[in-house]
Amino acid sequence: MLAAVLAACTPDAPATPAASDATGPGGEAVAALPAGAPEQFGFGAHASEDRIARWDIDVKPDGEGLPPGSGSVEEGRRVYELSCMQCHGPTGTEGPNDRLVVAGDWEQWPPGRAFGAFWPYATTFFDYTRRAMPQLTPGTMSDDEVYAVVAYVLHLNGLLAADAVLDAESLAAIEMPARDRFVPDDRAGGPEIR
Repeated sequence: MLAAVLAACTPDAPATPAASDATGPGGEAVAALPAGAPEQFGFGAHASEDRIARWDIDVKPDGEGLPPGSGSVEEGRRVYELSCMQCHGPTGTEGPNDRLVVAGDWEQWPPGRAFGAFWPYATTFFDYTRRAMPQLTPGTMSDDEVYAVVAYVLHLNGLLAADAVLDAESLAAIEMPARDRFVPDDRAGGPEIR
């Protein structure tokens, strides 16, 4: 098998008969396989529209891509106690991981490594939480649970009332305290950047 792979990597490797009619994504790779090599290797699955849709969950700063659902601050407190407290502490200020609550004035700069200083948009915090939390089982919270825990963390930071309920519309309307401190990186690149 290794010999077949190495042979396929040489510039003078013969192409398969399908080389001239290889079309679609990955067609060139299939066309470069040596004659007799299998087109499938027995692992993975076809990227169906349904499978792609399950991974296409990005949320933009303006709220585009937020899922249906909602969550209250009180529901978020329960989710936080079950899924977040072991890493971020009982009040979000202890750790051992990043502090989620600013213990002080937002106007002091820098406010330390804390939630509000790193998220210019609350929607981005939702997106990150949905994909990456809880740390040991990322992506396991329902959309309602993510809305709820985001509502709770926003409340702990004084950005949301105790009786608030978050959904796609209300989340996108929240202005984060450090939003204006973020600036676009408009560097063009080039050797001086690398």
